[in-house]
Amino acid sequence: MAQDKPKKKQQVFTLLVQIGRKSGDGLPKGSTGAALMCYASGVDEAEAVRETVAILKQADTAPLDVTGYGTLAEREEAGHEIDEEERELMQRALDENAVIVAQMTPFFGDRPDTDEDDTPN
Repeated sequence: MAQDKPKKKQQVFTLLVQIGRKSGDGLPKGSTGAALMCYASGVDEAEAVRETVAILKQADTAPLDVTGYGTLAEREEAGHEIDEEERELMQRALDENAVIVAQMTPFFGDRPDTDEDDTPN
């Protein structure tokens, strides 16, 4: 008889996702992309990253790069200051087994090899 593997506990990971431009992405006109601060649940960081990228692709964005900042405990250990609002969003991501986009910062500026603003609308 096969024994059941112990189920890993869900955790919340802080992820910074850089996205590029894509038609219908909802980013401001003239922006070249954006950074998204996300809180994502998963049994490990790799799962949280996979789920975040999949959801962002479903939302018509173009994820380019993901930087992980760890769990709440790992961030506290590293000396990060985490306010109550951030903790509440992390708890919501855990409770709902979800990806929460907490902040979006668009990028503006010159792109190489472009003379005009040719970002999609």
